[in-house]
Amino acid sequence: MPRVGLVLGAGGVVGHAFHAGVLAALHETTGWDPDHAEVVVGTSAGSVVGALLRAGFPSADLFARATGAPVSATAARLVADAGFGAAPPPLPSRPPRLERRRAPASPEMFLRAARAPHRVRPGALLAAAMPAGEVPSELVAAGLRPLFAAGWPARPLWICALRLRDGRRVVFGREGAPEADVADAVAASCAIPGFFEPVPIDGERYVDGGAHSLTNAGLLARRDLDLVVVSSPMSVTGRGLRASIDMPARRLARAALGQAASRIRRQGTPVLAFQPTAADLDLMGLNAMDPERRGPVALQARESTRRRLERSDVADRLAVLAAS
Repeated sequence: MPRVGLVLGAGGVVGHAFHAGVLAALHETTGWDPDHAEVVVGTSAGSVVGALLRAGFPSADLFARATGAPVSATAARLVADAGFGAAPPPLPSRPPRLERRRAPASPEMFLRAARAPHRVRPGALLAAAMPAGEVPSELVAAGLRPLFAAGWPARPLWICALRLRDGRRVVFGREGAPEADVADAVAASCAIPGFFEPVPIDGERYVDGGAHSLTNAGLLARRDLDLVVVSSPMSVTGRGLRASIDMPARRLARAALGQAASRIRRQGTPVLAFQPTAADLDLMGLNAMDPERRGPVALQARESTRRRLERSDVADRLAVLAAS
């Protein structure tokens, strides 16, 4: 069987919906089950989606949940086990207003940056400079705890977070990483700086893995795989784009993903990456935590992905998915 790596990037509530649309289109077009991926790399919103896939949540039901459609009996059982009921617990769409000026989340990282600035990424430094968030991370973790009561899934699930003390990436679930519950690892990966409270694990505090990389796709550069599939909600395809305040950041994310994809391809592994099109961006908006956009974004991402999969230049990579 072909060995496929799946990379699910950061993107908040809207990014979760984008993943749902991309994965639904892939499954409908090729029959490939994303949970059959050899390894799943999840960052922030992508860590939630990756964990749900590894818990047995069908990709079609991720899409159904995003669009308000009925779900299968399998998904309904998992939803009941998670205690979600008819809908997941609401997350704040914006960080709470700070009543007073507060200290940076990680003064120690500033000292590290002063001694060796080349060793601290800009995103990590920004995470250190912002005050610690106040939204409880348990809002993310609670529903996942019952689904992983037996521990980590048998198939590899790599969850990326940033260690606040020194700005280093930690990949939970990978050999050599600190021990953590899946739910805590996902909460750490989703702890947006200045929004969610940092997550303590084994004496260290962690925040969103997107502060290191919005996809962390480069982790698969030396993995023996036949294909790497990437869903990257926070970058952009680069075609027919309108001017907007988020476009410079999206272009930087696209360039970073391109560099990671080049490293993977140099090892002989093809990459199939999905990034928002102009039509996707029209619906995604500027607030990644806006729940009202979930349905429209999932529907549009599925349509954009379907059109991409119809192109002749991706036929060889679709054949790998169909065979797996």
